[in-house]
Amino acid sequence: MKPFNHTSAATVDEASAALARGRANLIAGGTDLLGTLKDNILPLYPKTVVNVKSVPGLDYIREDGGALRIGALTRLCDIAEDETVKTRYTALAQAARAVASPHIRNMATIGGNISQLPRCWYFRKPENRFNCIRKGGAECYAMTGDNRYHSMFGGLRPCPTPCSLECPAGTDIPAYLARIREDDWDGAAEIIMRVNPMPALTARVCAHFCQNKCNHSATGDSVFISAVERALGDYILDNSGKFYAAPTAVTGKSVAVVGAGPAGLSAAYYLRRAGNAVTVIDAKNEPGGMLMYAIPAYRLPKDVVRRFTRALESMGIAFKLNTRVGTDVSPEELERTYDSVCYSTGTWKRPVVGIGGEELTVFGLDFLVEVKDWMDGKIGSEVLVTGGGNVAMDVAVTAKRLGAKKVTLVCLETRGTMPASAEEIARAEEEGVVVMPSWGLSRVIEQDGAVAGMELKRCLSTTDDSGAFRPVYDENEKLTVRAENVLMAIGQSVDLSFLDEKYKLQLSKRGLIEIDDNSMTSRRGVYAAGDAATGPGTVIRAVANGHRAAAGMSSFLGAAGAPDDEYGYSRGFLFSDPEYNGTTKAIKLRETDVSQRRIDAEDSFTPRRDEAALEARRCLTCSCYAVNTSDVAPALIALGAKIVTSRRELGAEEFFAVRIPGGTALTTDEIITEIRVPTPPVGAKSAFIKFAFRKSIDFPVVNCAVLVGSDAPRVALGAVAPTPYRALGAEAELGGARAIDEETAEAAGRAAVLDAAPFEATAYKKQIAKTMVKRALLMTV
Repeated sequence: MKPFNHTSAATVDEASAALARGRANLIAGGTDLLGTLKDNILPLYPKTVVNVKSVPGLDYIREDGGALRIGALTRLCDIAEDETVKTRYTALAQAARAVASPHIRNMATIGGNISQLPRCWYFRKPENRFNCIRKGGAECYAMTGDNRYHSMFGGLRPCPTPCSLECPAGTDIPAYLARIREDDWDGAAEIIMRVNPMPALTARVCAHFCQNKCNHSATGDSVFISAVERALGDYILDNSGKFYAAPTAVTGKSVAVVGAGPAGLSAAYYLRRAGNAVTVIDAKNEPGGMLMYAIPAYRLPKDVVRRFTRALESMGIAFKLNTRVGTDVSPEELERTYDSVCYSTGTWKRPVVGIGGEELTVFGLDFLVEVKDWMDGKIGSEVLVTGGGNVAMDVAVTAKRLGAKKVTLVCLETRGTMPASAEEIARAEEEGVVVMPSWGLSRVIEQDGAVAGMELKRCLSTTDDSGAFRPVYDENEKLTVRAENVLMAIGQSVDLSFLDEKYKLQLSKRGLIEIDDNSMTSRRGVYAAGDAATGPGTVIRAVANGHRAAAGMSSFLGAAGAPDDEYGYSRGFLFSDPEYNGTTKAIKLRETDVSQRRIDAEDSFTPRRDEAALEARRCLTCSCYAVNTSDVAPALIALGAKIVTSRRELGAEEFFAVRIPGGTALTTDEIITEIRVPTPPVGAKSAFIKFAFRKSIDFPVVNCAVLVGSDAPRVALGAVAPTPYRALGAEAELGGARAIDEETAEAAGRAAVLDAAPFEATAYKKQIAKTMVKRALLMTV
């Protein structure tokens, strides 16, 4: 083992304090920890080992107050031999006796047994050779490797998946894909709309960073998440009355959202869902912001935006359009009228680059907004577009479709670091746009007061060693590109024209509205979201910021129905589809031929729902398939036990049913102090049985604990899922106090595994589990 500090705690609080300092582990019996340290299986080796055997009063077995109370440091051998436990809590005594060997049971404690780390051979490989998802890595190696001892009831995520981590909104991608695989489109809609109320829009325009991190990309195409999201988003709009319903309860609070772009509309949705009266104020004559006015219709049809905003109106959200704050209504008046205000005014202003002749160029955003004015040949035959983001690509493609014979796009970044998505760059080049990376602007070439071209200079780098934007040029390498129009798409500035000497908000060094972690500005009750607070970004980031601002506002208003602000992930097991997991090719969207593309019609078509479902079946779910191998755990669940910690009391199911690396609900500095098992009803009986390949030492292949003879029979399986598995199907089959016989026990065994979806290599567990349930039940007769 590596060196570590060792300390003996005198109290539970002292041990908790040591854990809170970080990089510390408890040691009681030591049967799990010593092997962990010796093999160095964890990413971070502990600096301190805290001995809790020195804490007095944690090793006892007694009945008190209608429950069996067992101290966390009680040894398993003592539990197995205790007459009260053997007589009245039989399953627990049998489970304790089934653990490993007498030598292990003489050392191991009940607290340690139920909080042990998984026994997966990838997780346990010495020197952390497999940094699996349970340890914070990217994948579960059992998905593609030897998985004969792994889960047959799906996987459980100990942390967000790589795709979800890349999504600014934290979309639970594997969960909604799983619902689609089950043909539960309503369930999928509920999951995605927890964090994104406009999937039909984001599916079409989002850069989908999630796909870059898909584990499928190591062997083939990543899952085409945007295509599945698009089908789901269109389904949601087609059934808008169901998914954009008015809240059933109202808070009596009113809020104003200034700006009807993606951040503002996201905030409005979540604020309205929480029961607030919401008014969205915008200077344009239609809501949607950049979605409506700047993103070309061939990427995002205007009708899709309108259908979404109409759905928001159906929820009761009011739109006050053609209204400019600071001119038509003052910020002070908004604060007097509404209980809270959110500014999401976007970045509509043109930044100044500072090159000679800049005044002769056209702001790319204005070009997209006023595109109809350019449809009469005004674009010219040669056009230069500056910028490397998606807006620049939109400008370049639009110019080409308006009839420009040659469109050249120049940007500071190298080809590999251009901020535009690979899809948008490919679209531009497919249509004949010439992309010239690593060039900066020197000066506009002017002839008779009009643009004749642009002098460029070579850009050697865009950032300094600290990562700050600080381009370096080679002034000796220059070239000239001829152009009749230069369209500048190198960024936008925030519009804060509503601020004046009377009404001020604290601004950041970048000139953006400064906000705290809850999105509140320097004025109490006034919030900001989207580009106005963060600077130009993606649509999905704006959606996430709007959601966060809505959560902050609802909290400020004391709204009982505050929107989801946990950014959490769906609980429960997720199943992959082994038949399709190995499919390396993603589906393709049907597209209009390049020669037929226009600026006012969408280039591609939404996949059919059956096509989207097939693509969803490729998702690996990237969950952990290691099983919980505690023998004591199923017995505690069957007996309805509670786990008492240094902070709280948890039901046994709640204690285990979590998605964190340790596999339990314990927080970093939380310590188990007691297990409480309610006294079984009169006439109730319990039993535990275990199947392993060797009678001693081995961990279970399957184990089972049952409680019968009460109105609520319980059946719990172990080593078949990432957590102990409550076999609700078997319990329903038993039907309360129904007598147990061979036929009933066999039927319960079949019902226990109806939801199993094993790997090919774990299919054998299904039969073993059925048999274990049957035998455990017959043991009570």
